[in-house]
Amino acid sequence: MLWPGPVAFRTFASMTPNAPANQPHKLFLLDAFALIYRAHFAFSKNPRVNSKGLNTGAILGFTNTLVEVLQKEKPTHIGVAFDAAKKTFRHEQYAEYKAQRQAMPEDIGLAIPYIKQIIKAFHIPILMVEGFEADDVIGTLARRAEAQGFGEVFMMTPDKDYCQLVTDCIKIYRPAFMGNAAEILDVAHVLQRFEIERPEQVIDILGLQGDASDNIPGIPGIGEKTAKALIQKYGSVENLIANVDQLKGKQQENVRNFAEQGLMSKELATIHLDVPIEFEADKLVLDQPDAEALRQLFEELEFRQLAARVLGGGSPAGVSAAPAGRGARRPKVAEAQGSLFGNSSDAAVAIGAEEGETNSFGAPAGPRLTLQDVPHQYHLIDTPELRKSLLEFLLLQTEVSFDTETTGLDTMTARLVGLSFCWLSGEAYYVPVPHDDHAAAHALIDEFCPFFEAAHILKIGQNIKYDLTILKHYNVQVSGPLFDTMLAHYLLEPDMRHNMDVLAETYLHYTPVSITELIGPKGKNQKTMADLPPAEVSDYACEDADVTLQLKHVFEPMLKEVGLLDLLNEVENPLVPVLADIEYEGVKIDSSAMGEYSAELQGYIVDIEKQIFLEAGQEFNIGSPKQLGEVLFDKMDLGRGKIKKTKTGQYATGEEILSQLAADAPIAALILEYRQLTKLRSTYVEALPQLVCELDGRVHTSFNQAVTATGRLSSTNPNLQNIPIRTEKGREIRKAFVPRDAGHVLLAADYSQVELRIMADFSGDKTMIEAFRQGLDIHTSTASKVFKVPLSEVDSEMRRKAKTVNFGIIYGISSFGLAQRIGISRKEATDIIDTYFEEFSSVKQFMDDSINKARELEYATTLLGRRRYLRDINSRNATLRGYTERNAINAPIQGTAADIIKKAMINIHEWLRQEKLKTKMILQVHDELVFDAVQEEVAYITPKIKELMATALLLPHGVPLEVEVGTGQNWLQAH
Repeated sequence: MLWPGPVAFRTFASMTPNAPANQPHKLFLLDAFALIYRAHFAFSKNPRVNSKGLNTGAILGFTNTLVEVLQKEKPTHIGVAFDAAKKTFRHEQYAEYKAQRQAMPEDIGLAIPYIKQIIKAFHIPILMVEGFEADDVIGTLARRAEAQGFGEVFMMTPDKDYCQLVTDCIKIYRPAFMGNAAEILDVAHVLQRFEIERPEQVIDILGLQGDASDNIPGIPGIGEKTAKALIQKYGSVENLIANVDQLKGKQQENVRNFAEQGLMSKELATIHLDVPIEFEADKLVLDQPDAEALRQLFEELEFRQLAARVLGGGSPAGVSAAPAGRGARRPKVAEAQGSLFGNSSDAAVAIGAEEGETNSFGAPAGPRLTLQDVPHQYHLIDTPELRKSLLEFLLLQTEVSFDTETTGLDTMTARLVGLSFCWLSGEAYYVPVPHDDHAAAHALIDEFCPFFEAAHILKIGQNIKYDLTILKHYNVQVSGPLFDTMLAHYLLEPDMRHNMDVLAETYLHYTPVSITELIGPKGKNQKTMADLPPAEVSDYACEDADVTLQLKHVFEPMLKEVGLLDLLNEVENPLVPVLADIEYEGVKIDSSAMGEYSAELQGYIVDIEKQIFLEAGQEFNIGSPKQLGEVLFDKMDLGRGKIKKTKTGQYATGEEILSQLAADAPIAALILEYRQLTKLRSTYVEALPQLVCELDGRVHTSFNQAVTATGRLSSTNPNLQNIPIRTEKGREIRKAFVPRDAGHVLLAADYSQVELRIMADFSGDKTMIEAFRQGLDIHTSTASKVFKVPLSEVDSEMRRKAKTVNFGIIYGISSFGLAQRIGISRKEATDIIDTYFEEFSSVKQFMDDSINKARELEYATTLLGRRRYLRDINSRNATLRGYTERNAINAPIQGTAADIIKKAMINIHEWLRQEKLKTKMILQVHDELVFDAVQEEVAYITPKIKELMATALLLPHGVPLEVEVGTGQNWLQAH
């Protein structure tokens, strides 16, 4: 039925298009549930909960999306379609249709009545017909509108199934999401996306490949790629079935056996266009909203900024934060200082939007501004006189944002193209650098050394480590305090993205100039900054520095409010130059040793391959999951009760499955070893020598501070954090990491059981604390307690089990997990865990307290205040809640361990610099630091490194941190 809105009594120019009489009709039909679910999950990591405890994320996201389309697209006609509550005709055709879908999230169920009230208050009709889904209603109305000569019809949805309905008149409107702009899909787009001749062939592709979200089965073994190829050749599912004899092998068998299922799937995927609903254009005309109804709803929901924007009445200059969850407060953004948006009316919306009142991807609601919309003064500094004047002004400042433009992204090979500076919002300066003249570039950079070396000036940057490393090529050592906006946001929102464009859109409501506008899209024809004249680069570069300065002014008060500013200023920012130095130094790799080890590994791989073929009774492609599954489960009949299949219908042969089979089937253990060795050889042994820098013959990894939610560093290109150390063959890789020359040795300093010591301290367990203080072996001590024997009677097997329990407890190990890990029965594992908690009751109390505290706050903190947000801690989904509870226990421990080694790195780096020593820190891997040490300095630096690591952060109950140090002619020897 069609629900028209009542007659409006008020006029709101801001919300109504007031289209001219001759404007072509423009109809928008919104798929309500698709947009509501999308809004809900957009806010899932950053929920917006009002003071009454109602999660308003879905309501806010949907409403902002609606408002945005009204303002930007100015439809003349509009309607919102909902699925009917009862089952549809598709359920009658196929009882399992959508059967696997989880129940609607409670928050969405509570949101829907509010959303319907808001839609009615906007006087927009709600469209719903019993027995049909929203896409059928929208499809029927869209085609009938087209038949009546409507100029444009837009189906507003993120659902790809609607592609089957696209015509020259009917298009899909996909609203902005997660940083992507709104997108309109026309016929050409659909044909290109699906590689078909007619849009209606989308139904055939969906019928063949199925749809896991709707539980449409499709035909086994056919995914999207294969479906496209088959429809390109045969045109339809029906014609494919008619020509099944032309197919080969398993594909022919599946199409023949599952033909009826394929036809049924096509029918289920077809949007029906005969819904019993009349298209009455006059009832879909966009009308004036009911101001009073909206005002009351927005007041109840606490959408103050949205109310101000939609209904008028202004907005506050500052940003008032909404709770991120029950008890989890979000920081407030201080009043913008010298906003990029000047004094324009948009400034209040852009800077002053309430946190949480955002559009569909997190930015404050309303149209974003660009450089063309805001007042700015950007200057090209391209003469010696102008550079001199700029330097004089730079030296007068207390804080300056700067950025580098380079020829590429690799810090070892990229060279400077220009520098940009900003200390007042809206005003910035770009200095081009003669990148093709090495001497001239050095001379120009030398002019700015007084600024870079000025200890009294705070240098602000976005991912400033990159800029520091680039400047090292010009012998510039940046001094003074740093403020990295990427790291500031990482501390505030560790689970979000931190690149500048997203931050600008989210917090400044501003879209920066895209790099692709300057140098083109990625590919062989993409230019570099060096290919462009400075005048074309200037605004882009100035804008980067300008936006970064404004982000600093936004983030600093937010950090202060939640107690994270000290962590940024004392740990994360000071670590930046340390990591820049480590990356710049690099580590030497013995490529010849790697080559020898590669050959050795290949020998092992060939031997294991032969054993696998012998066990299987045939040769096959071990790397093919399909062939492997057929051998293990069809031919060898393994895994009764453990057989699983993937969505494509083939057997699952992942590590978990093979590990379960390995106890009874030797072939499974061999396959696991085969995979481990082939990965070892391809990922590290063969790959590392290819990453040696030609300039200095060393490997330069990139350490990432803003990736892991726990605070741990990660590394890329290459990833040295994941070098295997648990197996003998994995450890052998460390042999290839060697000192730079004969006058150096590698020195490795490793924290011993740091996370276990932190847990002992945090829990206050007297037995564990005393064991650590006396220097006892903690695993032997634990075994003595758990197995109730004297220390002298603890054997190696008891100690092994106790070690697994000790480390497993930190990660919330279950009795099932412990049983699998150490090869015992589940009952025995349960008894061990129960006994452990009886003997170490303080540890159990600490774990329970950690979970209870996280339930209240929805985050956990480290000793230095680092937060790990745990927004699913109160979820009704037991699996999700259990995973989050384990994080509540582990996050404070692992995060504190991360803070400890970061503090140690800062202190050691500073000590080496002050002492003017030649030893260099070259690696950080987990709880270990590696140094390229001058042989004559080893005796002097060893005790100091141990001391600085052991005292980096004192634990509350005084549990000592122990550090083991070793040296050698390669990393394996040193470790």
